[in-house]
Amino acid sequence: MESLATTPTATRSLRDRWNALATQAEKLLGHSFLALTCRVSIAAIFFQSGRTKVDGFLTITEGTYELFRTEYKLPLLPPEIAAHMSAYVETFVPMFLVLGLCTRLSATVLLGMTTIIEVFVYPDAWPTHLSWAAILLYLIARGGGRCSLDHVLRIR
Repeated sequence: MESLATTPTATRSLRDRWNALATQAEKLLGHSFLALTCRVSIAAIFFQSGRTKVDGFLTITEGTYELFRTEYKLPLLPPEIAAHMSAYVETFVPMFLVLGLCTRLSATVLLGMTTIIEVFVYPDAWPTHLSWAAILLYLIARGGGRCSLDHVLRIR
């Protein structure tokens, strides 16, 4: 009987210690740190993709046009226009995210691009796109955090 009586206390003690650790983690890894990490990580993915589409600053490569003509085949948009739009979005929007400028809008733009890629280009890549969407949805919901130009400029 004694072991049954001491078990709840031991469990509470272990739970209380775990909860204390969780509270510390919340303080150390607060929203501002998470937002900065999310902004930089998702920006890197899109920026690197954008760099593969251009030569120099924003000269679209012939290979990019060919990809949009043959593999990507977006409906309602000529491949030449889609290639330019993709390169521009993947170049400039990540810069805004790294700076934390218009974070919610920037994340929304990239979420839209992710949706287009998932639906029309690579539907079997949904695990990757879902992870991008999770990061982008966090930024849309919570904003750029204190380490952002949004915070400095008081942009929600």
